[in-house]
Amino acid sequence: MSPDSGCRRTFGYPLMLPRIIDFSEQGARLRVRLGQLIIVPESGEEHSIPLAEVGVLVAAHPQITVTQAVLGGLASAGAIVVVCDERRLPVGMLLPLVGHHLQARRFVAQAAASVPTKKRLWRQIVRAKIELQAHALETLHGDSAGVRPLMRLVRSGDPENVEARAARAYWPLLFADEDFRRDHERGDQNRLLNYGYTVLRAIVARAICAAGLHPALGLHHHNQYSAFCLADDLMEPFRPTVDLVVARLVREQRQTPPLDSATKGALLDALLSDCQLDGQTRTVFDAATLAAQSLAAVLLGEAERLALPESLHHASA
Repeated sequence: MSPDSGCRRTFGYPLMLPRIIDFSEQGARLRVRLGQLIIVPESGEEHSIPLAEVGVLVAAHPQITVTQAVLGGLASAGAIVVVCDERRLPVGMLLPLVGHHLQARRFVAQAAASVPTKKRLWRQIVRAKIELQAHALETLHGDSAGVRPLMRLVRSGDPENVEARAARAYWPLLFADEDFRRDHERGDQNRLLNYGYTVLRAIVARAICAAGLHPALGLHHHNQYSAFCLADDLMEPFRPTVDLVVARLVREQRQTPPLDSATKGALLDALLSDCQLDGQTRTVFDAATLAAQSLAAVLLGEAERLALPESLHHASA
């Protein structure tokens, strides 16, 4: 299947790496046969992928047809399905219900987590996010321009909202644009960030479910209308992985590129890249899994700290 077939980032990677399948460029019929996801594109040959190898499937094209067996098979295998609207922007996710044999125990520990514990964990998350933001700036521009020292100001629960202070400095520096603002509704590079973050959110939500935690029970984010508050918490340090590739695309093309297959491919490549965690090279999928597992360990009283990324390996590529 060619890269333009709508299944980018599917072929050519090691089998142990979960695949991100994005159907954007043409329609296809999906079905399941003997543990395989069968893909029949509008044009081209039939292909099959083991269900167990699918990490995230993005249904963006309006003529994607799936059977109940596909949805059930992907959920049973632990994959996340992201559904898009008529603009081909993500609007929903399908998550697996069962992710761990001790899930009930972990749900109880998660719901019973004390406020001081949540605040302590949020401090670690914010510090890690600022560190990765500084690393992205240093990679792109050679200097974090004062963002890195803000890490030291983050206290338990971040009552002074240092996270927002860092963001106000970070975004204009990242894009070399004093007028840039992070706004979900704007059609500039925000549109690219939205897409990348949605796939990242799915990766993190998948890891949370696999760790036996509930993605709706957040540490800091609390929204009665969101089923992914914990995913929104835990994905924060991973966001600069997306930020950096968007900034590079804008700089290389001297404008915001369209959200086409090439741009999506670059974003998905970033989410299949490596990062540094506890002195070891890990894929983003692996790092998200370790972060979720470490959170479960903290909530169960088996650990003190989260395992979070420390630097971005694809940054120097």
